[in-house]
Amino acid sequence: MFKDYRFLPAVEHVGVFLIVWLVGLVFFVVLLALVVHSIGIRWLSSSMRFLYYIPGALAGASSVMLWLFVLDPTVSPVGFILQAFGITSLVSAVQADRLPLVLAVIAFWTGAGGWIVVMYGALNNISKDVIEAARVDGAGPVRIAWSIQIPLMRKWIAYMVVLSFAGGTQLFVEPRVLSQASRGVVSQDYSLNQLAFLYAFKQSDFNGSAAISLLLLVVAVVLSVVFVFRGGLFERA
Repeated sequence: MFKDYRFLPAVEHVGVFLIVWLVGLVFFVVLLALVVHSIGIRWLSSSMRFLYYIPGALAGASSVMLWLFVLDPTVSPVGFILQAFGITSLVSAVQADRLPLVLAVIAFWTGAGGWIVVMYGALNNISKDVIEAARVDGAGPVRIAWSIQIPLMRKWIAYMVVLSFAGGTQLFVEPRVLSQASRGVVSQDYSLNQLAFLYAFKQSDFNGSAAISLLLLVVAVVLSVVFVFRGGLFERA
């Protein structure tokens, strides 16, 4: 399996996607949660929480189908923005150099809303006395967020990273649907899960498919353990 010419490119594709997605997810989810929390609780009423969860309620394939229209400048409501970046068709939007970012945007749109609600709940658990004491000492909103709120959210951020990393390594539906829509511009062996699928159902090599699955399991477990202990996920203090 390691000697397969498709293996290392698939590892690279998944690795680049995970870096782009996880960095963007942590930054924007924490930032948006802080902004929503600073605005006030009315912004997260039951109806607003429902709106946050709507994208995540869609199946992966449905989300990709929606983004096929968004990424096509000829029918997209944001086509003028795409054209400003030199994107003139769906095929140009899913070129290899843009694909990790495209996949990260799709994944972010699908899962960020739920995580914003989780982070908002974590912010509500921070004692108001601590925040007030910081304000009395002269700390502004940025200082409070950087020195108090984000450190106290560390275990929740670690929790988000662990689950998102595990989901990201399973990248399959998005590149597969994009491959079919772009008529092969996105390769059918773009991700490790796609390669495992080809091993099992195109080459009848179930041993190779199982080997890729076990490799993904080992990598996910090792890195998850690192995030759990570094993020203090089980600390009681």
